[in-house]
Amino acid sequence: MRQRVAALIQRHGRLLVVRQRSRGQSGRHDGPPYLTPPGGGVEAHETLQDAVVREVKEEVGLDVVSTTFVTRLDHRGGNTALFSASVADGDPVLGFDPEIECDCPRLVGIEWVPAPPLDAWRGADALSLLKVVVADERREP
Repeated sequence: MRQRVAALIQRHGRLLVVRQRSRGQSGRHDGPPYLTPPGGGVEAHETLQDAVVREVKEEVGLDVVSTTFVTRLDHRGGNTALFSASVADGDPVLGFDPEIECDCPRLVGIEWVPAPPLDAWRGADALSLLKVVVADERREP
């Protein structure tokens, strides 16, 4: 079972999310886009908190100052530990995911979206908040 982490970074009632592309039929990251908080897999030598710090730096270029555990969400691919994360001042910058072994971009944007209440992440619909599929502007409706 794959252990993952995700960071809930909020400013002014908005949640920082990364726009990513899922794998398409070609095996490349050219499938439907989705929004998700910055995060990723935990490496063998890391604590969950270390993984949050590393993933936030890699994906959005921000330095995590502190974390607070929120909940753990079980899903088909394993489970994700969610942390509320405070970050140093600065604007997020789209990074990259060194875990991806293809030359296709998986991370394609950064957005601030309305933040759900923290309790929503502990509720029955929390998985639907973790990965929100969005309309693909490149495709015909």
